[in-house]
Amino acid sequence: MYSKSRVGVLLGGTSAEREVSLTTGNAILEALLSKGVDAVAIDTAGDWRAAILKEKVQVAFIALHGRGGEDGTIQGALEMMEIPYTGSGVMASAIAMDKIQTKRILMACGLDTPPFVALGPGQYDEDIPFALPVVVKPSREGSTIGITVVRDQSELAGAIETAVRRDPYILVETFVDGDDYTVGVLNNEPLAVIQIVTKTGFYDYHTKYVTGAEDYRVPAPISDEATGRLRTGALDAYLAVRCAGAARVDFRGDGEGFSVIEINTIPGMTATSLLPMSANAMGFDFSSLAMEMLKSAGEGSR
Repeated sequence: MYSKSRVGVLLGGTSAEREVSLTTGNAILEALLSKGVDAVAIDTAGDWRAAILKEKVQVAFIALHGRGGEDGTIQGALEMMEIPYTGSGVMASAIAMDKIQTKRILMACGLDTPPFVALGPGQYDEDIPFALPVVVKPSREGSTIGITVVRDQSELAGAIETAVRRDPYILVETFVDGDDYTVGVLNNEPLAVIQIVTKTGFYDYHTKYVTGAEDYRVPAPISDEATGRLRTGALDAYLAVRCAGAARVDFRGDGEGFSVIEINTIPGMTATSLLPMSANAMGFDFSSLAMEMLKSAGEGSR
């Protein structure tokens, strides 16, 4: 529907994930141009509204990560400008960006997610009601920024301090033994399951964007039944939060039992990104994936 429109690829921004967003956005821009789409880059670190008007943008392809791009704020501004955009709408974006609210919805919908406690100002010294190891996370941050795996009680206060520097609201959840798994979802259809094997046993920011994992196994070498449960679980989580377009659902587990860790409403599209791997295993090359994402523009605001 929008392949003949003037497309503004919104990238960069001012979040902690600016550099990743620039890489994602430029890759998407190149893909769209290769398909003959009239596309232009718009860095939202500047006066992006004026740039959109100057460039006569008719539809926005959001390639932003983190706050200000993935949290519903820019989606709301685009709706006020009456410009359709790719991906999830205001509500789904805001919920998925907030790990505490996401987990509450997942639990209410009967989906398996690790037990957790939410902490805010004045609560950081409260006792954690489950045994170590635990994972301490800022509630509204992406790409494992500010996250610490705590295996010894002496590390807990420092981990909380690290998370609070990113967000005054944090969660502490049970660490799930096993491997990382992820499933892309594209326009209400789950994609291939990926097993992520790391040397540290934790898929952190450095591994995601610098070194890459030790191995990405696509499709994951697990049973057909387990694969089906992961794909169904990914779609259930996507629908529970009312996502649209492309998203990615992350799990941890032992190959048979799995817990939903989080939902990413604007997954990375870099050389080591997981959504393109998941889509490629289902027959979508990078450019085709970008075009499918463009097709969904406007769906999130419905």
